[in-house]
Amino acid sequence: MSTDTIEPATIAQSDSDGRTSTAGRIRELLAGWDSAIIAITVVVLVVASVTNPDFGSSRNFTFLVLDLAPIFLIALPMTFIIITGEIDLSVASVLGLSGAAMGWMWNNGFAIEAIIPMCILLGCVLGALNGFLVAKLGLPSLAVTIGTLALFRGLAFVLLGDQAVSNFPRAYTSWVTGTVGGTAIPNLAIPLVVAAVVFAVILQATPLGRDIYATGASDTAARFAGIDGARLKFWLYVVCGAVAALAGVLWSLRYSSARADNGSGLELAVVAAVLLGGVSIFGGKGRLAGVLAAVVLLATLQNALRLEDISNEALTIVTGVLLIVAVLLPNLLKTVRTSAQRRKLQNTN
Repeated sequence: MSTDTIEPATIAQSDSDGRTSTAGRIRELLAGWDSAIIAITVVVLVVASVTNPDFGSSRNFTFLVLDLAPIFLIALPMTFIIITGEIDLSVASVLGLSGAAMGWMWNNGFAIEAIIPMCILLGCVLGALNGFLVAKLGLPSLAVTIGTLALFRGLAFVLLGDQAVSNFPRAYTSWVTGTVGGTAIPNLAIPLVVAAVVFAVILQATPLGRDIYATGASDTAARFAGIDGARLKFWLYVVCGAVAALAGVLWSLRYSSARADNGSGLELAVVAAVLLGGVSIFGGKGRLAGVLAAVVLLATLQNALRLEDISNEALTIVTGVLLIVAVLLPNLLKTVRTSAQRRKLQNTN
């Protein structure tokens, strides 16, 4: 396995004693893709605040966090899956089916305290189906999850049709849309931060995280190293299904509306955020810091454009363009870097 594809261990400059130099680490950190995305996000936030006074209002900040919450949540396990070299395009349909199941159960007299864990369990089952087809049967994840995208959305309409269920307990809907102690910080921000920290620690500081990177870099080499890539991918899909289902519950409570079409098209924004955050579509590379910055960047752009009365079609175009850039730009930079290294080697010889 090459050092160019495996994270988080990277190559920094060494001093004459062979030790990694502090200056090399600093230059590497500053030159990182995730650092660039974080810087761009800060710039966009500042520009949006200056050009539109409404953007910086406490009310808009609350809406901004609530808008990015589903993408933020689903991007966490999606990052793990894409680093292993796979993808899950069914997440928005899992979200929609979870919401439809929530509405159906509420209409049929289930208690909300039972509905929420049952929806999450449903997400685990849906994720397990994806994981079985991809990891156990070895089918291509792109084809499988396109198929389950349609399957799960169809099941959502079978459950709820075009009906909207909106009479959920006020205590739950108020908590999801409420703020911490009367501030502009939404209640949802707390579990989002906790989830981000947990996923980041797992990915960057545990043997499981190293297994994820190794599997994405080379399935064969990982297998020789004793890593069961199939089992790892299976459970990542289960986790992704559970998180997407939880996002479906939060979506329904936030809008007080459980519908079969909740979250339609959300998978595009999730994948765009993960790739824009520096995760390689080919696997083996990426960090959560860049992904979460990309989530904030996308949400900020969409929020700012909405404040300018830009149409939803234009927002979709912006997301699509950023998705193309996310795939194209890192590969162009890698090509330029490789060419520069070859020229340097030729000059040295």
